[in-house]
Amino acid sequence: MTRIARLVLDTSAYSRFRAGHPEVLERIAQADVVHIPSTVLGELYGGFGLGRRERENRQSLAEFLDEAFVSVLPTTPEVAERYGQIYVGLRKRGRPVPVNDMWIAAAVIDCGGHLLTFDSDFRSIGSLSVTIVDA
Repeated sequence: MTRIARLVLDTSAYSRFRAGHPEVLERIAQADVVHIPSTVLGELYGGFGLGRRERENRQSLAEFLDEAFVSVLPTTPEVAERYGQIYVGLRKRGRPVPVNDMWIAAAVIDCGGHLLTFDSDFRSIGSLSVTIVDA
């Protein structure tokens, strides 16, 4: 497994991390830094609010975000511009993907990171450095 300096987790990868998925745990352990895009935080908080263990899930996420090697990727004007480029490119090719996935991809590209996901929609975004793990 190749070492990745800037690993970015999407919602599916974070969820598998919490479930103890061995490949996700190994990739996180090998990364220099782990990023969580703010869009992923929104998806996670939404899921927590609909679940039965909201307090526990929020606490676990807060503890993870407090780790020295973890940082949150903000949605900046530069990320918004990359989102626009991804959106236009996918629309022109007739290959739309969910809006949040485009925001996540834009954040990954902007920070020069590598996305870890279980979501094959990201395959459509050609300029994205990504590992799609089979579920």
